[in-house]
Amino acid sequence: MTVTRAAEKIEKKQKDKEKGRNMSQPLVPSSESGQAPATEVSAGRGERGQSRREREQVPWVPKTRLGVLVSTGKITSIEEIFETGQKIKEPEIMKLLVPDMKTNVVSVGIVQKQTDAGEITKFASVVAVGNEAGWFGVGRGKASQMRVAIDKATSDAYLNVIPVKLGCGSWECRDGRPHSVPFRITGKGGSVRVEIIPAPRGLGLVAGQTVKNLLALAGVKDAWTRTYGSTSTMSSIAYAVYDALKKIHGISVVK
Repeated sequence: MTVTRAAEKIEKKQKDKEKGRNMSQPLVPSSESGQAPATEVSAGRGERGQSRREREQVPWVPKTRLGVLVSTGKITSIEEIFETGQKIKEPEIMKLLVPDMKTNVVSVGIVQKQTDAGEITKFASVVAVGNEAGWFGVGRGKASQMRVAIDKATSDAYLNVIPVKLGCGSWECRDGRPHSVPFRITGKGGSVRVEIIPAPRGLGLVAGQTVKNLLALAGVKDAWTRTYGSTSTMSSIAYAVYDALKKIHGISVVK
């Protein structure tokens, strides 16, 4: 929460600076009426807002061969893409084939770059996506505004979606339902190592809140977990869980 509040304060300061810079510019009087063209300035802002809304409502135009096949209806399921080993390069493909995807902002931080003109402050975010039924992805993004950074991370997460093979690998449970992982798996991200152990049905997720949210997005309902390393780094935890789940069904992952 502290990092998020600091990021919001910095973004607010940047907006105040831009607003002050715009107010400091003198208005050029009109040659006919002798008054400042305030209407034109407000209309320009309205046009910029309108064009932004129009860009958000523009229909998807595929740029890849796989996107054309999906948009024309020749490919109707995400399983067909992974069975043929094709690489997803457009996030709209996942949005169209798996419309029930949910997003979770894992972390939002501040990164700075020192230049000759001074420091350049940007926001870096990590976002996880999943449909709670066997599809999971993690991505990261960086931009000068927090909202844009989260949007970039979400698009990157859609491109990194992988299938998660669920099962019942606990010796205490033999119902055969896909509620846990089929066997013990370990993933590594940075200095963090996460171990996911199959658990009997009805136990729930025995993990920290971050790991619990990530496993729930992937569709895992019962599991024991162990974490090692600098677990306060949320991005490393997210990629460690992603690496562990990736090893379950690594045959379907295109590297």
